[in-house]
Amino acid sequence: MGWPGLTMDAELRRLLDTRAIEALLARYSRTLDWLDEDGQASCYWPEAAIDYGFFTGTAKDFIPVVMAIERASARRWHLLTGLALRFTGSDTAEGECYGLAAGVRAGADGRMAGNLYGGRYLDSYARRNGEWRIASRRYILDWSLPLPDQPDDSPRPDFPLPVLSIRTSGHPLYRPL
Repeated sequence: MGWPGLTMDAELRRLLDTRAIEALLARYSRTLDWLDEDGQASCYWPEAAIDYGFFTGTAKDFIPVVMAIERASARRWHLLTGLALRFTGSDTAEGECYGLAAGVRAGADGRMAGNLYGGRYLDSYARRNGEWRIASRRYILDWSLPLPDQPDDSPRPDFPLPVLSIRTSGHPLYRPL
C-alpha cells in the first residue's frame, strides 16, 4: 500500500487522518438519522461552503435547514461509503464518496412511503486544533427511487420486526458515541 515518498511516521499520520475523516462521515450520517443537531453541526466548520442545489450558503445556515427537512420524515437513514481521499496538505484533504439516503413519511392518505436517494458528496476537509471537519461540500443527486408502502409504527404479526420512529431529537435509544 503506502504513499510514495512518505516516511513510516508520515504514512502512519495519513492512515490516522484517513480514519478520522471516515469517522467524521459516519458521524455525519448518524447525527442526521438521530436528529442530533449539535452533532450534525460538529461535522462542519461553521463557515464551510455548502451546495446541495436547494441550498447554497454556509454550514452554519445549512444546519437548521437540513434538520427541518429531516424532522419532517418519520424515519430517515443515511450511509456514506466508498471514500476516495487525496491529501492536499498536512491539514487539508479533498474527498469524494457515495451516499445512500432514505426518508419515509406519512402521506395525505396516512400511508407510510418515501424515497431512496443515491448520490455523491464532493468534499474538502480541514483539520484545526487536531480536529477534522468538512470545509466545503457539494452534493450531487444521481438517482431516486420511490419506497411505497412502508410499515407504520404499530406492531403487526405479519411484520414482527420493531420499527424505529425518530420524530424529535433526544430519542431514548440514542447514545452519544
